[in-house]
Amino acid sequence: MGSRILIVDDEPLLVKGLKYSLEQDNYEVDIAYDGKEAFDKAKAEQYDLIILDLMLPVMDGLEVCQKVREISQVPIIMLTAKGEDINKILGLEYGADDYMTKPFNILELKARIKAILRRVNHKDMKLGEQIIQLDGFTINTLGRKVSIRNKEINLTAKEFDLLLLLTTNPGKIFTREELLEIIWGYEYFGDLRTVDVHIRRLREKIEENSSQAEYILTKWGVGYYFRNKS
Repeated sequence: MGSRILIVDDEPLLVKGLKYSLEQDNYEVDIAYDGKEAFDKAKAEQYDLIILDLMLPVMDGLEVCQKVREISQVPIIMLTAKGEDINKILGLEYGADDYMTKPFNILELKARIKAILRRVNHKDMKLGEQIIQLDGFTINTLGRKVSIRNKEINLTAKEFDLLLLLTTNPGKIFTREELLEIIWGYEYFGDLRTVDVHIRRLREKIEENSSQAEYILTKWGVGYYFRNKS
């Protein structure tokens, strides 16, 4: 079987159809119908990706996402039936790697799953170095771990990919559109705030003062870049 995916949703028909469709692509699929069951499975089993609905019984998707992030960096795609932007952004704030709004196109979901798994497995990363060191940062590209002045930093998959891209291209300004294309690997229908949320979370984790960033800087009206101070 291929990668292991946990589907978490309380709609049996959606789960049944999604499970069948993913299994046709050779994914191994597990199911949970409420938040507690999902977290229990995430603790007990090893998954390559979790598809997590926002509105769940017992424990909602945001709480599940937050708890999973305390024990694992497994990629999480949030599903929401709500159209409000705040719910999408909150999903990312709590550590989700991506989101989709119901009803969604199964082909688009599969494209996003493939893009995330490809990057997590770093099959398309052509890096000559396994360890990158600069300005107090130590980045292990194989172990996908980051430390700053010997203190390990806990990053999500997308945060790691963003930091790796920026640090391996110091001084190069990436537009938000470019970052969406490179990191997410598909058309994101113009929702550039996704990049802003991830950049802000990354700054909060690596900067001494995220409101006065020293490493990941903004070129106003253009995009973001990494400043190598050494």
